[in-house]
Amino acid sequence: QVQLMESGGGSVHYGGSMNLSCVVSGYTGSRYYLGWARQAPGKEREGVATIYTEGSRTFYADSVKGRFTVTQDTAKSTVYLHMNSLKPEDTAMYHCVGFRTRKPGTSPLESLLFGIWGPGTQVTVSS
Repeated sequence: QVQLMESGGGSVHYGGSMNLSCVVSGYTGSRYYLGWARQAPGKEREGVATIYTEGSRTFYADSVKGRFTVTQDTAKSTVYLHMNSLKPEDTAMYHCVGFRTRKPGTSPLESLLFGIWGPGTQVTVSS
């Protein structure tokens, strides 16, 4: 059974930085996607960043490109989200998500939304 557990959320001021971590268990083999999605009250879920575990290819939403970085430590079964230049619009519940294969016709960030989600950690950015 796949399980994902996030940590590292909290509050930060505009322009600040924050790092999220997610410990992953239950995946077999070395080929799957891990990533981060977020949801703010009244807004749709958004795939933010994802990484393919074999080769570490990464994908980012335009809204975070250049500010967020997703990395992995396979030895620790952990995926990270490094967030810089945070804005109030980044305020949301951030969830670690994993999935094995992309849905036909979708991007990795779109497929991310159909994966297995962790319970989430709140990130709040004040102006």
